[in-house]
Amino acid sequence: MSPIATPFGFASTAAEVAAGVDLTGRRAVVTGASSGIGVETARALAATGAEVVLAVRDVAAGERTVKDIAATTGNRALHVLPLDLADPASVAAFASSWDGPLHVLVNNAGVMASPEGRTRQGWELQFATNHLGHFGLAVGLHTALAADGSARIVVVSSSGHQASPVVFDDLHFSFRPYDPWAAYGQSKTANVLFAVEATRRWGPDGITANALMPGAVYTNLQRHTGGRGSGRVPPELIKSVEQGAATSVLLAVSPLLDGVGGRYFVDCNETEVVDRRSGGLHGVARYALDAANAERLWTVSEDLLAAAG
Repeated sequence: MSPIATPFGFASTAAEVAAGVDLTGRRAVVTGASSGIGVETARALAATGAEVVLAVRDVAAGERTVKDIAATTGNRALHVLPLDLADPASVAAFASSWDGPLHVLVNNAGVMASPEGRTRQGWELQFATNHLGHFGLAVGLHTALAADGSARIVVVSSSGHQASPVVFDDLHFSFRPYDPWAAYGQSKTANVLFAVEATRRWGPDGITANALMPGAVYTNLQRHTGGRGSGRVPPELIKSVEQGAATSVLLAVSPLLDGVGGRYFVDCNETEVVDRRSGGLHGVARYALDAANAERLWTVSEDLLAAAG
């Protein structure tokens, strides 16, 4: 397969990649859409004419964001619904309340390098939030996505996935010392593997899923790292939030991605596969695209959610 190349790149904005796209009559969900690149992702989708649902923990912040997006796009088909990805009951409630087709699901919300924490089920918090919550959401919305006929799932991962594969024998750091970056890396690898397996399983339903690295963007995501991410990114590689949302929006709306799934993008283009840490923001680890890993993770994730009731 040839890598997907587009006319867009590092400096492209969400508005630029969505220009000329008409999604009037289609529906989109963006998780974590009340801050950071989630806001600009939702704004660009609204500008295409889509009906956009902001799935957020802080409903008041979501309502403020809706007013802002409506004012800048003229689109009034905007809604806010509560969603706590670390709580399986919240995820199930969101999915069960959905009615009708869904064209785009953007799995954008996340936590990064947080102190050690666990959900009520005993799951490591980053894995639970970044992967299991979004996995449960997508599975719960599968019928809606299939009803659309050409739905897309966009999964916000990170170059941080190169910090760790999914450690199946110790997903929740029960036996190894907790490391916030290793936990983050594992969860971001899980994001890519989800895109691989979702495309394989759901491709016959017209559903494709792709993962991406948005770039180095300073947002509330870095609240556990002093506001500067890993601190290793040169200033010239820092993106604005509008630029950081561009790859998400490209995967959500561009006709260049019709029928394309199971891939990983950086700066609006598919990136290369690497067999050792790239030392930069580009590259996707081969283990993150491995079909056997992807299938195993899907089964493990189903089992964990089933056990949670």
